[in-house]
Amino acid sequence: MTRGRRGRGGRAPMAEINVTPMVDVMLVLLIIFMVAAPLLMAGVPVELPDSQAEALPDEDTPLVVSLDADGRIFIDEERIPAGAFSERLTLLSTGSGETSPVVLRADRALDYGRVVAVMGALNNAGFRQISLVTNGSAESP
Repeated sequence: MTRGRRGRGGRAPMAEINVTPMVDVMLVLLIIFMVAAPLLMAGVPVELPDSQAEALPDEDTPLVVSLDADGRIFIDEERIPAGAFSERLTLLSTGSGETSPVVLRADRALDYGRVVAVMGALNNAGFRQISLVTNGSAESP
């Protein structure tokens, strides 16, 4: 009689789990998510100005309005045709006086008057909570 064998010459079942393939797959998935996550955050490519202001806490899902270097206006990631911005804002406002907060992302190459004109259109449509997005900076101007 021999030890370690079961039945008719078969081996005893292994009670070990090989975790090396699982670790390999998890590391590959981690790398994929680390590379893909920053790509999902940016909508319209805008070069933001620098600021020393602290970041505001995220409370509600804001309406994102972006102005690129050419002065084109985007709501979220949808390009708005010239002259249709005020009409689109009227459609987005609820009419009850309470609107969602707006995050304004404007390229640093834009004229200040263009940014103020967009802020005025937002104000006229009833959007009173407007936040400007900037890059953080450690230097004072």
